[in-house]
Amino acid sequence: MLRVLLCAATLLACAAGAASAGTLEDVRQREKLHCGVNAGLIGFASLDSRNEWTGFDVDLCRALAAAVLGDPTAVSFVETTNATRFPLLLSGELDVLVRNTTWSFATDVGLKLDFAGINYYDGQRFMVPKAMGVSSGTELNGRRICLQPDAKTKMNLDEYFARNNSTYERVEVDSLAQAQTLYLEGECEVFTADASSLAAIRATFKAPGDHLLLGDVISKEPLGPVVRQGDDDWADLVRWVLNALISAEELGVTSVNIDEMRESTGNPEVARLLGTEGRMGEMLGLDPQWAVRAIRAGGNYGEIFARNIGETTPIGLSRGLNLQWTNGGLLYSPPFR
Repeated sequence: MLRVLLCAATLLACAAGAASAGTLEDVRQREKLHCGVNAGLIGFASLDSRNEWTGFDVDLCRALAAAVLGDPTAVSFVETTNATRFPLLLSGELDVLVRNTTWSFATDVGLKLDFAGINYYDGQRFMVPKAMGVSSGTELNGRRICLQPDAKTKMNLDEYFARNNSTYERVEVDSLAQAQTLYLEGECEVFTADASSLAAIRATFKAPGDHLLLGDVISKEPLGPVVRQGDDDWADLVRWVLNALISAEELGVTSVNIDEMRESTGNPEVARLLGTEGRMGEMLGLDPQWAVRAIRAGGNYGEIFARNIGETTPIGLSRGLNLQWTNGGLLYSPPFR
């Protein structure tokens, strides 16, 4: 804990020391993956009625554990906040951070972190009560807006209002939970965050239909799993587990048909993905069925999305930019060859 506190004060000083050992071997020796997740964002990472972690990000953690340890339940989920997520990762308390974290220049280069791909294409938006009667962010001049004072959210907001020659009254909060409380109490008139977070929070309201997500998308927020810089083998492993889930959807491999596909596929890329051809598992330091276990743990990317945050869930998110590239979206995995 002392190391975490020191890292909170000097993030860069922690990076080199924590990344020196092989993370894959650390995970194997303890037989547990330490995965940092949100402290509670329904649909992405939260505890259910049985006190078990569920969600879109949680399923990626479980896929990693299945690939590496052969057991999707061999995960220790560590709750993180905006303030603690990077110190915990840099100190070595986490093996991977899977927590609605934006891949930006400052985070990547400035904090000496590595992003192992993008698992959700997002953007910052506004939520307002329908009773307010506004339909665009350009109508929010002078309004009180709840936001966390992290550099990204505030910077996006300041730049948006400057572009539109308008101003706003900032109501700073320590967490999304506090922002939610103040918003529902009327202390702030507008709630801003990544659109996925706003949709998840709105789903918890007693009357979700009384609140509107404005169409304005004021930033690019590519979210993805994060690891420490300096352990390229581990970064490759996390990256290609994510790519396996994405490619499985593109190639028609699901948690239901995976055994049949493995036995009878005529597609060479499917055969390489599922380990019946090639030596990709060996190249990652894993056995040939690593991707089979990852996909079987919670399904391919599309299955994970639909089950946790899709249009039939209370979150109600459409795929949008997160459609496969073959369907007009941005979701794209490098080839398995």
